[in-house]
Amino acid sequence: MMQEGKMNVLLLGSGGRESAIAWKLAQSPLLNKLYIAPGNGGTGASGENIALKPTDFDAVDNAVVSLGIDMVVAGNEDPLVAGLRDELEKRAAARGSKLLIVGPGKDGAALEGSKDFAKRFMQRHGIPTARHLTATKENLAEARAFLASLKAPYVLKADGLAAGKGVLIIDSLEDAYRSLDEMLAGQFGAASASVVIEEFLSGIECSVFVLTDGHGGYRILPVAKDYKRVGEGDTGLNTGGMGSVSPVPFADRTFMDKVRDRIVLPTLNGLIEEGIDYRGFIFLGLINCGGEPMVIEYNVRMGDPETEVVMPRIASDLLPALKGVAEGSLGDISLEEDPRAAVAVMAVSGGYPGSYPKGKVISGLDKADGIVFHAGTKRCDDGTVVTSGGRVLAAVALAESIADAARKAYDEISGISFDGMYYRRDISKDLLR
Repeated sequence: MMQEGKMNVLLLGSGGRESAIAWKLAQSPLLNKLYIAPGNGGTGASGENIALKPTDFDAVDNAVVSLGIDMVVAGNEDPLVAGLRDELEKRAAARGSKLLIVGPGKDGAALEGSKDFAKRFMQRHGIPTARHLTATKENLAEARAFLASLKAPYVLKADGLAAGKGVLIIDSLEDAYRSLDEMLAGQFGAASASVVIEEFLSGIECSVFVLTDGHGGYRILPVAKDYKRVGEGDTGLNTGGMGSVSPVPFADRTFMDKVRDRIVLPTLNGLIEEGIDYRGFIFLGLINCGGEPMVIEYNVRMGDPETEVVMPRIASDLLPALKGVAEGSLGDISLEEDPRAAVAVMAVSGGYPGSYPKGKVISGLDKADGIVFHAGTKRCDDGTVVTSGGRVLAAVALAESIADAARKAYDEISGISFDGMYYRRDISKDLLR
């Protein structure tokens, strides 16, 4: 357990988000030992990787006991939606021990685990979002009539978790009807047994991250914007994210005051009213519709690749804040923001987001003098780092302006290479016009 007031922390996940969180936590004087499960080819620089699946609750709990873990930080949504916090708390209580957990219980994780639940929650608490209707096989006629009442394009979202693939934006009504039938017939498995149909919102998106302790204490983290399309000029297929920028010029004080008053506070108060003890990150996927913020979606963890620019812009030690979140005492803890801009450029495997090869040797990492967060990488026994995923790594830079940060990030990524490597060359350009 804690040595001289220091903490042993277990961070669950293996992507660029966890790479950035691990990098940030490793800087904390409050940290004794950081474990990342399962981690990737770069996270070993911040702590010790341990081979376990975050959704294997027996394995996670065994690690908590054997490694003397004081705090578990959930990086991704799958274990939270499956009830990680509830299960770990129950087991710790049975042992008579105390375990701090950053991440909501199964009830709070439904904000991401069910789009229908999230929409109904927003309706109950007057939180601005698109008009919607939840379709099942039972109300198909009503669903088709609702689709017909909307203007193109048409938005269809699988209700449950679909590994980021369950959202379709369709231009023609006939295609929307057909896609709805296919989704309800099992296109995304159980995730699309019900489908949320939404009015399309036009505007610029941004990501707002909130840390909350479940008792009214909260901190809004640096705002970011990500780039989802694989091609330059926001063309081509959707991806997990090709890069990110923070801050976001249009998210000025006027806009963020609206976000706080109309979205953040009603969300936090709504959770308390409904008896949901939510302790962790809330990701607000927002769209700026002519200066008015509206919610596209909730996530119950940090976003990726936004975390890669948010973590470098948090000037304070993050670990005391996470401890405050888990203990329900965030109110007294301040988080300072670095005034500099951050830009992250993601290098991906050739063929991504379709099929792509793995095992390509990455060169140039030893010469990198900026920040490089690993995502889909693996470190071999001989120390060689190879590709193991679609999104491979992010080059991140801080500078006084977005333009300078972008320039530095592109300088950084140009020195790294692997067979088939691709990256967008226009990350942040839309914000500079």
